[in-house]
Amino acid sequence: MQASRGWTLAVVCASTALLLLDVTVVNVALPAIEDDLGASFSELQWVIDAYALTLAVTLLSAGSLADRIGRRRVFVAGVAVFTAASAACAAAWSPVALDLARGLQGIGAAAMFATSLALLAEEYRGADRGRAFGVWGAVSGAALAIGPLVGGALVDGFGWRWIFWLNLPAGIALALLAARRLRESRDPAAGHVDLPGAAAFSAGVFLVVLALIRGNPDGWGSPLVLCGLIAGPLALAAFVAIELRAAHPMLDVRLFGQRAFSGTAIVAFVQSVALYPMFLFLAIYFQDVLGYSPLETGLRLLPVTVTLFVFAPLSGRLTAHVSLRTLLTAGLLLIGTGLLLMHGLRDGDDWTALLPGLLVGGAGIGTISPALAAAMVGVLPVERSGLSSGINNTFRQVGIAAGIAALGAIFQHRLATDGFVAGLNEIFLVAGLLALAGAVLTLLLLRAGDFRQADATGEVS
Repeated sequence: MQASRGWTLAVVCASTALLLLDVTVVNVALPAIEDDLGASFSELQWVIDAYALTLAVTLLSAGSLADRIGRRRVFVAGVAVFTAASAACAAAWSPVALDLARGLQGIGAAAMFATSLALLAEEYRGADRGRAFGVWGAVSGAALAIGPLVGGALVDGFGWRWIFWLNLPAGIALALLAARRLRESRDPAAGHVDLPGAAAFSAGVFLVVLALIRGNPDGWGSPLVLCGLIAGPLALAAFVAIELRAAHPMLDVRLFGQRAFSGTAIVAFVQSVALYPMFLFLAIYFQDVLGYSPLETGLRLLPVTVTLFVFAPLSGRLTAHVSLRTLLTAGLLLIGTGLLLMHGLRDGDDWTALLPGLLVGGAGIGTISPALAAAMVGVLPVERSGLSSGINNTFRQVGIAAGIAALGAIFQHRLATDGFVAGLNEIFLVAGLLALAGAVLTLLLLRAGDFRQADATGEVS
């Protein structure tokens, strides 16, 4: 049993690191991709958003499918798709080919991500689950934070295509280990996969993100943008209606009537909208404005990783002793404070002007990651843990996709009139205030006793 648990934790953490690295590892490679493939700014945004978006919109279906047919089976299939898509990304001959391959890569990542917490929840109980989530949370946050450094080293040393080629040996090894070492688990009461709901949710999120990305280049009154801004919300409204009527909804929207469920979903969404898209804009700033190489850019984002490594294990241990409400609120407060500390950047400032904000923001990610994992699994019964992890990660990835699109629209508008630094300051301010507002909502929605059993034992009876 102990050996099985250890293999599960190792394989899940390694796969999570691999798929999350591919959220941010591409950021520092974007200038090289732009030069090599002749990509426009919108096409560069889609290199990030195609992955995050398809990951987000297929997570819930993947979680439901895993509960029905087996979490290990879906996990292994996801690793295989992710690995094959990585090869297609590495061989891409045009921006469109790269964006399409990134979308397929996101589908594979969704199957891996949706099952990650469910696999851990099946193996660990009590305080051990809190420690396992602490390790997983540290790895998750660190993978996102260290992505620019890994990407910079690969781009400088071998070229941008190697950020994808290296996924092949890692993916093959993980698939073999998962097939041999992980135990199968499923939910005996799981229903059919909700295809109408999945289609409506995917269409709604895609259309909104598309409209935000194309708003500045095409004009906010253009037919494409207006169609996205109108049809996207309508599709999301249809998704709610479908879920209310479905016998086996992929997301029971009635769950949002629970304060604890809504509060943790808000944390997952807000922290991703507010902070993770900043790696994209900072990577471009360090290279195009300050003139650093990709590797030098990654090194200057390393302070985020350092503080994350310090705070995530501490937060993981505290989930057994401190209210998750306190940890989640504190994490958003730290993220908001870090972003506001970066606001006020001036032309001619060195990167060290951003250092205090990067350190505080890293502490916020480290505080939130394991606490959020514990909260999202604890808010539903353990037999629905596949759905729990799917919801958790869906809101995180939708947040990244929406954040890049929305903050990118704000940035581009300000860039056109006042310059790069002014655009950065604008999104620092907006994102910082959003994180602080999320902290207030978390404090209002969650109560100290909402996760009392999850805090103390890692389970919900």
